[in-house]
Amino acid sequence: MIKHYLLFLALAAGTACKGQDCDILIRNARIVDGTGNSWYYGDLAVKDGRILGTGRLPETLKATRTIDAGGLVVAPGFIDVHTHIEGDDFKVPTADNFIHDGVTSVITGNCGSSHTDLSRYFFQLDSMKLSINAGSLIGHNDVRRAVMGSTDRAPRPEEQQQMEALVEKAMQDGAVGLSTGLIYLPGLYARTPEVVGLAKVAAEYGGVYATHMRNEGDAVEAAIEEALTIGREANIPVEISHFKIGGKQNWGRSKTTVAMVEKARREGLEVTIDQYPYTASSTSLRTMLPDWALSGGTDSITWRLQDAATRKQIADEMIAVYKRRKLKHLDYAVVAYYKTDTTLNGKNIAEINKLRGKRPKLREEVNTVLDLLAQGNAGMVFHGMSEADVKYIMQYPFNMFASDASIREYNVGVPHPRGYGTNARVLGKYVREEGVLRLEEAIRRMTSLPAQKFRLQNRGLLVPGYAADIVIFDPATVKDLSTFTEPHQYSTGFQYVLVNGKVTLDNGKHTGIRNGEVLRLRY
Repeated sequence: MIKHYLLFLALAAGTACKGQDCDILIRNARIVDGTGNSWYYGDLAVKDGRILGTGRLPETLKATRTIDAGGLVVAPGFIDVHTHIEGDDFKVPTADNFIHDGVTSVITGNCGSSHTDLSRYFFQLDSMKLSINAGSLIGHNDVRRAVMGSTDRAPRPEEQQQMEALVEKAMQDGAVGLSTGLIYLPGLYARTPEVVGLAKVAAEYGGVYATHMRNEGDAVEAAIEEALTIGREANIPVEISHFKIGGKQNWGRSKTTVAMVEKARREGLEVTIDQYPYTASSTSLRTMLPDWALSGGTDSITWRLQDAATRKQIADEMIAVYKRRKLKHLDYAVVAYYKTDTTLNGKNIAEINKLRGKRPKLREEVNTVLDLLAQGNAGMVFHGMSEADVKYIMQYPFNMFASDASIREYNVGVPHPRGYGTNARVLGKYVREEGVLRLEEAIRRMTSLPAQKFRLQNRGLLVPGYAADIVIFDPATVKDLSTFTEPHQYSTGFQYVLVNGKVTLDNGKHTGIRNGEVLRLRY
């Protein structure tokens, strides 16, 4: 059957355009179709937002516009399965950072954070339109907060039912699954059975369970096992977000954690992972606090930081953790954006401690963290992973590439460079320069694998009838320019990006076109 299907596709590709004209004709391309198969030379025709045909197309074929892709790679538009675009979507609907990195579709609502009324959110997106396609998970943290606030306890039966009802409504509205952020408020108070109950609802509608696990460092194996348990008990596909090994004391454990995922797959659990290709993570400053210190939300945290005895208890626990990690300073923690004092953006905690006239001692630096938190939270970049682990995880075939980023406001803050350069970095550094992956394999991870996982219909492959989400780039020059110190730089090498058949990046410049669609899961 598979051979017959592939033969059908080959015949369809060569004959689909006979007797038809098209909107856009891409000639002389080196086509990487998203399957993982080897590239081939050919043409590609687009009509009415769909791929009309691929292969050696007739010379007589007429087009409104012809693009000569000689020397360039033509691939399906990249699908970023782990983003956080809420809030920035309406500020920067052109999504320039994603378009310049070859991304045509994103999944938002990750790490347990989403709109709870997805029907309204999708209506807004449909009305305003982004330059990229967008689907959303339903976030557990916001569901829990809507029903229980920030309380540290298990839900009562009626509360569990209310949360399940919110998840069901979101799935009916087109959510692609359920997400959790089990290190964030209030998700960190949820025990496994609570999440299983919600995941079962998402599973009934064909959704996935995407999780920011409870731990990505010392207790990473227990966290992975919990994610796998939820998948098994809820009978739901699992996506482990931003798979990593944090903390120098844990470097090298990727061999164990990847093996856990592979073992679960052999046992029949549909589990996949995603990764950003950097050795630093990014999240909030509050995650440096002990879990118990976060209970009750912002007002409670502020009170604890003002109470001398409680503040000392928090500091003592933080110092004990850092000593176990053999850290003498907190220079690994860099402020990305601190609204209270933006002059601190781009500086690490050790530097801020020094600027404030304090001694370069661990306790002083911990107290600097607490001083900052007493005046507000901050976005942070944490340098704590090894390049060897990043590469080992990257080689796992059921691993997708994802930015874990928002739509960037240009020149605002000092954010993680992954928001600008994730795909270009993979294609430039890890494919062309270091040979960690084949080009075709890297593109499969950016296209058909995420489309399959999140059930994005008619996307992720270059075949007739699929949506014309297309990226055209130079494999010899594609490169990420964004750095940790100078992040606001677009990737280079991407010449053209089409979203639903409209040229959105034209000769390296954003056209301003907003032709994205809402990606609703249809069950």
